[in-house]
Amino acid sequence: MQAEMRLEMEREAQFAGILEQVKKTARENGNFITGAEVEEAFSPLLLSTEQMDMVYAYLRQNKIGVDEQLDADAYLGEEEKSYLETYLEALGELSEVTEGEREAITLSAMAGDTDAAKRLTEIYLPEVPQIAKLYAGQGVSLEDLIGEGNVALSLGVHMLGALEHAEEARGMLGKMMMDAMEDCIAMNAEEEKSDRKIADKVNKVADAANALQEELRRKVTVEELAQESGMSQKAIEDAVRISGGRIESIASR
Repeated sequence: MQAEMRLEMEREAQFAGILEQVKKTARENGNFITGAEVEEAFSPLLLSTEQMDMVYAYLRQNKIGVDEQLDADAYLGEEEKSYLETYLEALGELSEVTEGEREAITLSAMAGDTDAAKRLTEIYLPEVPQIAKLYAGQGVSLEDLIGEGNVALSLGVHMLGALEHAEEARGMLGKMMMDAMEDCIAMNAEEEKSDRKIADKVNKVADAANALQEELRRKVTVEELAQESGMSQKAIEDAVRISGGRIESIASR
């Protein structure tokens, strides 16, 4: 039994790893991946047709197109579209450069030229919102995603000295921007999960206190609620503190 459980856990871990790699590949390709690439990635697991359908559904939910490019703008709200339009208008004032000029500036930035690094930041700024659109609708506003991307870009242009060739800069900077946005989304999800847990704890205490108040026809004490509900006094006191003392059925001390 333990061996079977271990094998199942290993299979689940392998599945999660492959799924993350598929998502990463798609993100790097503008939220697009071919069905053949997905099939090849999951081939070691020998998934059933139904399981592969679940994979494709998951990818679509994460705004990743399979064999067809999705319209990233379709996932933006009206406020985000308005913000993006204003933002892009401001970027339109930046002067464009040729590929030759970009390479020369990149080489200078790689050599430690701070002015070149600043200019390179300006050159890559228009790419930030394009990447941010790939992550829209995942719990973080487009404005915040762009902000995270801009910070990553500003840091990245000063780290190009580790590269051997100028053509590697775009990939490195793009990855840093994507990683920053993904980290922001993950952190936001963790915070929301934590907030839900806290809210659940407060609601649990409030529900128990309200029920006991109905029974006793008066406000209840922490000690009484702990005795009747089985919850610790500390858990109840924490809930009262977190709620700002707004659990009215619990008598204040």
